[in-house]
Amino acid sequence: DLFEGSRNKRIKLDKNKWDLEKLIKKSAKHLSWLALAFATGLTFVGYFYPIRELIADVFTLSVVSGWAIFWVGFFTVATYINAGWMREQVCIYMCPYARFQSVMFNENTMIVGYDKARGEPRGKPSRAQPKSSLGACVDCSLCVQVCPTGIDIRDGLQYECIGCALCVDACDSVMNKLKYETGLIRYASEKEFEQGERPKMIDSRSIGYGVLMLVVVGVFSSFLITRPLAELSVLRDRGALYYENGMGMIENNYTLKLVNKLETPVSYRLSVEGDIALNMSVNTVEAGPGELKEVPVTVEVSPDVIKTANNAITFKVQSASNPDLHADASSKFLGPVAY
Repeated sequence: DLFEGSRNKRIKLDKNKWDLEKLIKKSAKHLSWLALAFATGLTFVGYFYPIRELIADVFTLSVVSGWAIFWVGFFTVATYINAGWMREQVCIYMCPYARFQSVMFNENTMIVGYDKARGEPRGKPSRAQPKSSLGACVDCSLCVQVCPTGIDIRDGLQYECIGCALCVDACDSVMNKLKYETGLIRYASEKEFEQGERPKMIDSRSIGYGVLMLVVVGVFSSFLITRPLAELSVLRDRGALYYENGMGMIENNYTLKLVNKLETPVSYRLSVEGDIALNMSVNTVEAGPGELKEVPVTVEVSPDVIKTANNAITFKVQSASNPDLHADASSKFLGPVAY
């Protein structure tokens, strides 16, 4: 509506020949679609990639992870096509909601429906058809025009219906203008439409779904409450098995990825343990609120104490101010065997 106007104006604009006005309006609309699609892609990728770094890198044209660029572009294009071009086709053919909603409702479920007993026969009052011989529906088709999926709710319940109730508002506006009672299209149960009975608000199915929902919420809440507030993962340098430095010590290089899930900055102490005596190049790291910190570290050991070529080691992080805030990750230290 902002760029092309109401429905009738959009239809008229589409039929017009291309000129400067049409080009400007169409370009502005598609640029706004792309901007919203880009914001959607950026936000979604931000759940898995540090959002502050992502935004800073994208808008300053700095180096961004190739996968981050790919997924931002992927979701931008997907949103632009699905929300801009396909629109109701997504709801009709791709959205899973329509497929499983029929399994979850019964005759007592509240749905958007049309009261046939009150609305039929349709038509506008005239001398040939007096008001007394017609139903409340004047066949204005506004309910069809406002429907995002293009269905006619008067044909009965259809899987394409997404329950947005735009048809309810459109019909009520017409009823108000004609001084008729509203609710010709309304939320009601199948039993109420067909038999005039008020639905049962609680039955065995609703109780079962309620119990299932409580279980799901309980499991999710337990995971949320018990989730670690610090996470540590380690990636060993695969460029070489090991190095020998100028002091004759055997070195392995690693990249530690530390996630601070708190909303405050935390200072962590780093340590490494194993069956052999280990020295690490980094001992402390500062992680900001919600930050994913990548820390390159080097671990060295005297070749005299290496008994096997493959040694299990464990990296540990612990908050300097809160001993309960800690995490660890396992890896391998490779080196020559001492004889």
